[in-house]
Amino acid sequence: MLLEVKSLTKKFGGFTAISNIDLNVKPGAVHGVIGPNGSGKSTLFNLISGVYKPEPGASIVFDGDDITGWEPHEIARHGIARTFQLLRIFSGMSVLENMLIGHHGLIRYNSASAVFGARKVWAEEKRVRAEMMELLAFIGLADYAEMPAGEMSGGQRRLLALGRAMAMRPKLLMLDEPAAGLSPVNVDILLDTVLALKERFGLTVIIIEHILKVVMDTCETVSVLEHGEKIAEGPPAAIKEDHRVIEAYLGKEMKDEDVRAFLRSA
Repeated sequence: MLLEVKSLTKKFGGFTAISNIDLNVKPGAVHGVIGPNGSGKSTLFNLISGVYKPEPGASIVFDGDDITGWEPHEIARHGIARTFQLLRIFSGMSVLENMLIGHHGLIRYNSASAVFGARKVWAEEKRVRAEMMELLAFIGLADYAEMPAGEMSGGQRRLLALGRAMAMRPKLLMLDEPAAGLSPVNVDILLDTVLALKERFGLTVIIIEHILKVVMDTCETVSVLEHGEKIAEGPPAAIKEDHRVIEAYLGKEMKDEDVRAFLRSA
């Protein structure tokens, strides 16, 4: 397994946001995480990426190393990148500058080189800019490299957030509602880009998404959370038929056959 999460729990005062979550993600997989609002999906991402620290007894092993309790920058350098539900774009900077910020942790020169090794610094900056431009071309944003990020459309900003995460050269890419607020056409463009990046760079991907069709059409395995607990896990076809998932999403008022018809259409 590339990622092995065991007994993951997070409490905020008297509120338990995540309770004893286990999650295993294979290398090269596309793994979905779904659940109603407030089910703990983003908290799960925040724990894996180091934004939050888990309760004692938890274990997060990534690529053979126990990263439990590591700082976010250490986890990022180790190969985990993520996007956020609310975009964290630097609007006053250009598209290319946003990409360079995503790559800054991998720069090959230090402060001493910056002072005394001008030629080395120039060569490294030239290499990084070329690499970022190549990545922008791959995601379809090369023509906007010098544009202020704040002037981009919603779909372009989502692609930029994706590209900036990829600038970190991750092994594992975690996407927190990447299609939020996008039109169906832009959703398709974004997903096609994610899958193309996965194939080109050998990525493993975890997706949180409320648009069920995105998860059902893209993911090989889906984990379902409700009230901070994992209530189901399996291939999309099985998840669509799971009674607990049906109740978690739509309650008990509808007939099961009606609810299943809704989920199958996703």
